[in-house]
Amino acid sequence: MSAHCQLTGAKPGFGNHISHSHRRTPRRFDANIQRKRYWLPSEGRYVRLRLSAKGIKTVDTIGIEAAVARIRARGVKV
Repeated sequence: MSAHCQLTGAKPGFGNHISHSHRRTPRRFDANIQRKRYWLPSEGRYVRLRLSAKGIKTVDTIGIEAAVARIRARGVKV
């Protein structure tokens, strides 16, 4: 699976490691992706989501029903 958040769409950024001698080598800045399981009362089942830390906080704020609606609006299967 790719390292991206289903809710916010956060995905890896790219840049360079810069050593003490100032040599540059490619690196990747990954989002803080967590697998989290939520109870979805409207469907009477659990859903497992891959969310960034910011995405988890967003679910806590807007609620799981609204979050799942946003995820489905982005075209991601839940």
